[in-house]
Amino acid sequence: IDKTGTLTEGRPEVVGLEPAVGVDPHHLVRWAASLEQASEHPVARGVVREAERRGLQLGSVQDFVSEPGQGVQGKVDGKLFRAGRLSYVVADGASAPAQAGHALGTVVHVAEGSRYLGSLHLADRVRPEAREVVAALRAEGVQVVMATGDRRAVAEEVAQAVGITRVEAELLPTGKREWVQRLRAAGEVVALAGDGTNDAPALAEASVGIALASGTDVAMATAGITLVHGDLRGILRARRLSHATLTNIRQNLVWAFGYNLVGVPLAAGVLFPVTGVLLGPMVASLAMSLSSVSVIANALRLRRVRL
Repeated sequence: IDKTGTLTEGRPEVVGLEPAVGVDPHHLVRWAASLEQASEHPVARGVVREAERRGLQLGSVQDFVSEPGQGVQGKVDGKLFRAGRLSYVVADGASAPAQAGHALGTVVHVAEGSRYLGSLHLADRVRPEAREVVAALRAEGVQVVMATGDRRAVAEEVAQAVGITRVEAELLPTGKREWVQRLRAAGEVVALAGDGTNDAPALAEASVGIALASGTDVAMATAGITLVHGDLRGILRARRLSHATLTNIRQNLVWAFGYNLVGVPLAAGVLFPVTGVLLGPMVASLAMSLSSVSVIANALRLRRVRL
């Protein structure tokens, strides 16, 4: 299960700013939000909401580029800005303070060319049903793992809150996909739940991809299942319905096989030498119809399954 927007509500809010020396906090928020307004990531939307709360007028973005799992860059007011991971924003030679990136919560670093401007710290609330769902899945024998691109300290904090003991953190989109590939190569059946563009490669690689309708279009297009209301309990319902469906299919196969095992010899006249009885075309037609009706009636029992 992904973290941001899946285990959490996907509405991170700015809870702190760390502008570099000489940088106005309002300017830091405006530059970051101007850049992030072109991104679909939940963290980006949180930055934009902070700018709106402060009543800041955003600049237009040109030459926007998004690097999944890393950050975004583009020109605002004719200047090149980067926002995202610390390693990404300092790639042009920007020098960040030694303590940058150590705080809890999601951190968005911002740089203008080779000048480090500061960071925005965001926090997101855990979904109220997350702990219940994790506990129920574990009770049913499912190994639950958090797979996220966020920093390990942040990931483990959320994992502890929802009862997850295994965390795969700081995964880039390709890393998450490769991690799923390794699990499947080892013989595991992997269901992955995620909501973002960063999750799409891994959703496509998983045995079952599960997307939240509150997420991005590419995640929903890639996944095999979409939770329309964004409720994680849909994972439990889908899994239980799948088990009930497979059980129903096996029952129908056994019934159809047994029915034909008896019906075909009768239609072929196996009783004729003894009793002189043959099944007429009308009787055979009725028998085949009853076979189909019985299979459909058994399948309709799925409507009564408690999910």
